[in-house]
Amino acid sequence: MGNVAVRFCSKTKSGNTKRIAIAIAEGADVKAISISDEPKLSEKVDVLFLGGAPYANIMAPELKKYAESLTPETVGKVVLFTTSNWSRRTVKALRKMLKEKGIEVAGKYFYAQVFNIAGRLDAARKFGEKMKA
Repeated sequence: MGNVAVRFCSKTKSGNTKRIAIAIAEGADVKAISISDEPKLSEKVDVLFLGGAPYANIMAPELKKYAESLTPETVGKVVLFTTSNWSRRTVKALRKMLKEKGIEVAGKYFYAQVFNIAGRLDAARKFGEKMKA
């Protein structure tokens, strides 16, 4: 296994995306770091788990800015995750943006419906473990 990182954008008090990010990180045996604490990837990684939820049905500007700073030289592959009521719009927008930059994006992503975050934590850990390679 190469160098793995988990980064997330979570803006609500409920912290749904943060909870999923932490579970994914536990499965991948790394620490989840908020992009507000690290506005730009601080080191080259082989696998980057990156996630956030849509806010007002669009990607958070902070997450967009973070994704725009990524390059094929700083990240080998991105694995996406999202939490939302119903929309997977953030994943679709990130996938398109990153692929246009020449960054590999895993075909599988993790989705957790906001009303069942607790019920998805074990699945998130398993996803992190499986997708870290």
